[in-house]
Amino acid sequence: MAVPMLKMGLVLSTMAMVTNWMSQTLPKLVGLDQTGARPGTSEKFISVVYPGQDEGWQVFGSVSDVGGKCVCRLLAPLPNLCQREPRHTRLRQIAQHMQNVSQYLEMLDWRTSRDLQHIRDTEQKIISVEMRVKTALSNPRTVTAEVLQDLEQSVLECIPLRAVLARFKSEVLKVEVLKREMDSVSTSLTQEQRHAYSSVQQLEQREILLQSRLHACASSIGCGKLLGISSPVTIRSLGSRFGSWMMDAMISSSDERVWSMDGYFKGKRVFEYRSLRDFAIGRNFEVHQLPHPWSGTGHVVYNGSLYYNKHQTNVIVRYHLLSHSVLTQRPLSHAAYNNTFPYSWGGSSDIDLMADESGLWAVYTTLMHGGNMVLGRLDPVTLELVQSWDTGFPKRSAGEAFIVCGSLYVTDSHLNGAKIHYVYHTDTHMYEYTHIPFHNQYSHISMMDYNPREKALYAWNNGHQVIYNITLLQEVKIFTEV
Repeated sequence: MAVPMLKMGLVLSTMAMVTNWMSQTLPKLVGLDQTGARPGTSEKFISVVYPGQDEGWQVFGSVSDVGGKCVCRLLAPLPNLCQREPRHTRLRQIAQHMQNVSQYLEMLDWRTSRDLQHIRDTEQKIISVEMRVKTALSNPRTVTAEVLQDLEQSVLECIPLRAVLARFKSEVLKVEVLKREMDSVSTSLTQEQRHAYSSVQQLEQREILLQSRLHACASSIGCGKLLGISSPVTIRSLGSRFGSWMMDAMISSSDERVWSMDGYFKGKRVFEYRSLRDFAIGRNFEVHQLPHPWSGTGHVVYNGSLYYNKHQTNVIVRYHLLSHSVLTQRPLSHAAYNNTFPYSWGGSSDIDLMADESGLWAVYTTLMHGGNMVLGRLDPVTLELVQSWDTGFPKRSAGEAFIVCGSLYVTDSHLNGAKIHYVYHTDTHMYEYTHIPFHNQYSHISMMDYNPREKALYAWNNGHQVIYNITLLQEVKIFTEV
């Protein structure tokens, strides 16, 4: 069979549950009661099988989110496949040979023990005969017919010793044969050890190939169209009515820290927690004192830097969280600020920074766009505006917005009965109206952002920090044989 290779092939569409880890694994991770979340599955099912080598390895496009981590599955070769391997047959023959040798050695040990006891018994008789013969030679007058008869009987009793000694001689030869057999087995095992080492190297190379396929498997299910939002899972109740909280949104990041920023007006303190569990129970944190205050709640952490809107300006600041320093700050060209075009709830939310699978974005508007929401892609290093799209939707009519896979989703209200009703697709420059309801549990959402790494929506809801699960319609690329 030819080695399978990744090839752009048929594109399949299938319904897939994305990141249902929130309804099962996440509450356990942060120590919350599960009763607040609806039970659900934690798998994304894709009807694609990736065939492997002839030996039976297969990679299935089934991906689970365990603790928020993407885990692909393998199907290893069935055990009986290994039995057809030539080395397996040789090792089985060696094992049988060793078993036969072991059984023979056990029998040889028993016979040797028996013969040694016979020799010990016969030794005393030989010593007695020897002493009597010496006595007869030194004093012939004591030799009578009765003495000779008794001596003859004693000699006859020693005769079987000859057979025992002959058997010993034969066993010695067999031991030599066994020694040669063991040398042969040792040589065979040494050869098999070398083969096994070579096989391990081959398996390591195969593992690398499988890891590559697994990565491709995970990558193929990374994006899709939003179809549904689950009930929220409350992580913590902290702070005032308005604020934001987040984890690093870069997909390749392994950073488990959590950041929270309370309030929307002139705040400068950023709380950093070591993990989601620490954030949930309020321990293991440090405080960053920003050099410039922020406006709004549209902040995002991306690749180790905090991006936020500088108070009463349209300047975007990039603050590096490890060095505690500002790396870049740049005005967002013509962007309105200071409650000129905020979301419907106000809060100086003129500029909303966010991230998805493709990078860093900003949602804002300008006087030239008549208050319509503008979606701009930003360079995360220089903060330059790379490209922008006029979505055609008035920003003051939006409750909140977030981006998933290059599509901007707009909520119609931050109050009860909230839903997503407008979507703008950057790839086609087209919009559509939709109806995706979600539960506004605490009645006032002042921040809602998508985290592409965790595949979840983070929200600040009236002083409560919650996470929503999402459902995507996914496009899956398959492997084909060359």
